[in-house]
Amino acid sequence: MRMRNKYRKPTTFHCNAGSRCSLPILVWSLVGFLLMLHFYSLLHQEDGAGGQSQLQISHHHPLLRELEQVEEENIQIPPPKGKRSPRAAKRRPKRPTTLIDEFLDESSQIRHLFFPDQKTAIDPMQEAGNDSFFYYPGRMWLDTDGNPIQAHGGGILYDKRSRMYYWYGEYKDGPTYHAHKKAAARVDIIGVGCYSSKDLWKWKFDGIVLAAEETDETHDLYKSNVLERPKVIYNDRTGKYVMWMHVDDANYTKASVGVAVSDSPTGPFDYLYSKQPHGFESRDMTVFKDDDGVAYLVYSSEDNSELHIGPLSQDYLDVTHVMRRILVGQHREAPALFKHQGTYYMITSGCTGWAPNEALAHAAESIMGPWETMGNPCIGGNKIFRLTTFFAQSTFVVPLPGVTGSFIFMADRWNPADLRDSRYVWLPLTVGGAADHPLEYNFGFPLWSRVSIYWHRRWRLPYD
Repeated sequence: MRMRNKYRKPTTFHCNAGSRCSLPILVWSLVGFLLMLHFYSLLHQEDGAGGQSQLQISHHHPLLRELEQVEEENIQIPPPKGKRSPRAAKRRPKRPTTLIDEFLDESSQIRHLFFPDQKTAIDPMQEAGNDSFFYYPGRMWLDTDGNPIQAHGGGILYDKRSRMYYWYGEYKDGPTYHAHKKAAARVDIIGVGCYSSKDLWKWKFDGIVLAAEETDETHDLYKSNVLERPKVIYNDRTGKYVMWMHVDDANYTKASVGVAVSDSPTGPFDYLYSKQPHGFESRDMTVFKDDDGVAYLVYSSEDNSELHIGPLSQDYLDVTHVMRRILVGQHREAPALFKHQGTYYMITSGCTGWAPNEALAHAAESIMGPWETMGNPCIGGNKIFRLTTFFAQSTFVVPLPGVTGSFIFMADRWNPADLRDSRYVWLPLTVGGAADHPLEYNFGFPLWSRVSIYWHRRWRLPYD
């Protein structure tokens, strides 16, 4: 039998002389205050966005609403037919076949669903009428010369002087092979390809702006080495275009960044040097130029267990001594940064080699952190599509001019059997709505808006 303590005094707080207020009232008052503060911050963000001078497209625009519609996929795995490829058999020797196995199996009966043949290629010189300016994620994409675009692991620079978009990426138009039995699939370095466009859909090939070294085996860009994920930013102080990239040896033990510079967005770029930034290994990386002109390097380090971030020097040709570790222990790579209404966002992938995996979205009030993980941004397709980032890996995020809160998510659908035939998955990305995982210290209220990447078999930019 529970005995009541007759000497126990009721829990009260003395608010004013001669009156008492209970603990529940105080708690609910605090909750009400936090709600009012939260709603005020949201309204303040919306008011702050209204001062932009650029042309805005309403979020009620029918084309924008169309991009946010959820499309589902229902792909049936066919019964086994003959022997599976060694790559698929090695990955899942004793388990039922999954869609990921089918994706990795170059002899799969449904391979055409992941890598459609050239008959369905996006050809900007042939498209007319209803097919003009439509993106088809996963299809072959041709340039204005009729050749498949070779800009893998790339990024886009908008050049205000020429009013052109420039797309830089790995030029992989060579044979895929393995340097040794346990090595990953690779293509010898050919160089960095550059394409230009005024509309982000019709791309003209401007050549290889940074070429491989054919004879000097000691050079960072010797053809048997590795050049990945090139990104270019423009320095307003020096008038130079600066390229950063991941450079490595065939065994991925060099783990460095390389730097090149040019007077023109179409090159040629002069290769300067390589280094391990801040004295740490660097593999998947990107660069980000903020509104104030300060640029930052972000790279996977410590065996890809964490990301490092730090500002570049004023000329963008080196890092400074400042560096922060972020997403420690989370094993993330392929970072793609963007900014919206003063908040920094980032999409990353897991570390599974050429095999696709689940993307995560992260956010921070300061680019130097702390960064918090918000969850999987992928919407639509089916569960496997969402858990594999639509069978692709992040590389860059492009802001849509005139459309507040809307971006293009750029990703690569890698084809480890033939890397030159890897495809591009461009999809609409929006910022808005509640985050997946509210933060505990934020009293359950999401500090940032949700990042959403919508799956579409066919879509176009929200312009009339």
